[in-house]
Amino acid sequence: METTEKKLYTLLVYSENLAGLLNQITAVFTRRQVNIESLNVSASSIEGVHKYTITAWSDEDQINKISKQIEKKIDVIAADYYTDDQLFIREVGLYKISTAKVLENPEISRLIRRANARFMEVNPTFCSVTLSGLTEDITGLYFALDKYGCVLQYTRSGRIAITRSKKEEVCDFLKKQEMSMRK
Repeated sequence: METTEKKLYTLLVYSENLAGLLNQITAVFTRRQVNIESLNVSASSIEGVHKYTITAWSDEDQINKISKQIEKKIDVIAADYYTDDQLFIREVGLYKISTAKVLENPEISRLIRRANARFMEVNPTFCSVTLSGLTEDITGLYFALDKYGCVLQYTRSGRIAITRSKKEEVCDFLKKQEMSMRK
């Protein structure tokens, strides 16, 4: 029996790096009225192949349909969806905070150190801080710093993820594809 409970799913999509493909992929979500929470596109470990890491709140039936629809795109090599327990996940947060506020309240520096964040730059006007971790770590530090009224700017990256699987499905797919082309 299918559940209609919405969860945060992460889609990993592998494709050639072609103009217009991102628009085609995001259109699949738009047609199904599913909002993308985060999107990260970068080169993958496979030469000539790009990796899209997309997060969205959905139920399993709908995310499965989205994944299959994306995989049908001619330039998409593979698309699959995962839950958080199937992945190693990271995001990066960048915080620009007031140097004056940091100097007047030592608790702000302690908070940054306790979060395992790092100061990247300190100048008379602002300090830039970075933190790598899970979404809740990144947003948690933001809310904690915001209570001190010291945040000048804040942003966080989209999610990046690798599977916990010992087998690389996309590599196996590419090997089979290469073998069939040689025949």
